[in-house]
Amino acid sequence: MQTRNSSGDGKPQKKYYSVRKKYCAFCKDKVTLVDYKNFRNLENYISETGRMFPARVSGTCAYHQKQLAKAIKRARQMALIKFSEEKQRGY
Repeated sequence: MQTRNSSGDGKPQKKYYSVRKKYCAFCKDKVTLVDYKNFRNLENYISETGRMFPARVSGTCAYHQKQLAKAIKRARQMALIKFSEEKQRGY
């Protein structure tokens, strides 16, 4: 016996789940200033291709996201972080 949704189109019901709220890691650690010299920590917020993760993905608050973007740009200028990585071609 299948359970059907109220619309009667024969599709099974969707299972809803609760999404855990993202939190700012900098607020959790009580960081007042995001420093560009700590480039090991900054690499966690950069994708493999060199793009910065947006706040909705990384979970940082707006205050720390602005500092994070500025610190990443400074670390790139000081050659602590690469601007971009070479793309891997599949052929």
